[in-house]
Amino acid sequence: MTSLLEELETRKMRLGAVVLCGGKARRMGGVDKGLVQLGGKPMVQWVLDTVRTQVHTVVLNANRNQAQYGELNVEVIADEHTGFVGPLAGLSAAMHALDTDFVFMCPCDSPFVQSWLVDVLGLAALRHGHDIAVANDGDRMQPVFCIAKRSVLPSLDAYLLSGERKIDRWYAECKTVEVDCNAFADSFRNINTDEERLQAEQELLQ
Repeated sequence: MTSLLEELETRKMRLGAVVLCGGKARRMGGVDKGLVQLGGKPMVQWVLDTVRTQVHTVVLNANRNQAQYGELNVEVIADEHTGFVGPLAGLSAAMHALDTDFVFMCPCDSPFVQSWLVDVLGLAALRHGHDIAVANDGDRMQPVFCIAKRSVLPSLDAYLLSGERKIDRWYAECKTVEVDCNAFADSFRNINTDEERLQAEQELLQ
C-alpha cells in the first residue's frame, strides 16, 4: 500500500503535525500531563517519537512550561486565541506556524498512538477531497485525532472569534469525513490518573 508521505510526495504536498499539550489535567491534580514521566521519559515524547516518523514537521502546542517542552528538540507554539479555548485553538496556532498543506492533530496524553493512524486519516482526506478527516473508534468520533487542510484556517479562526468552542460543531460546518479507525483503537487511550499511568508504563516497557 502506498504510504501517505509517498502519495504527498507525488503531489508535491507537505504534512505537518501538532501535538496538543494544553489540557488542564484536572483528574491528575492540574499537572502538565505532557511532562509527566512515563517509562523514563516525558509522556509527550512517546507521542512525538511516533508522529515524527509520519510527517514532514511537527510542533508542540503549549501555553505553559514552554522552556521544558523546548528541551525536547521541537518547536513550541502557544495559542493565538486568548483564554482556555481548547483543541481548536491549538490547531489554529499550528496552521499559522506551519507552511504545510495538511496538519495532523493529536493530544500529548495518548502514548499508544499508532503511526498507521496518520496514514489512514491522511489518505482518506487526500483521495476523496475532504477538508478534514477525523477518527472514529468504531463507537464514536475521536475529535482530537484528525488531519485537516490548512486551507480551512480562515473558517477555523472565524469560528473561534465568534466565541464558539465545540469541535464537532465546527467539523459539521466543514467538508468532514469520519474514518473508521477501530483497528487503531489503542491510539485513543489517554492517561488521566496515576493508576492509568502506571498501567501504561507496564505495557509500554514490555
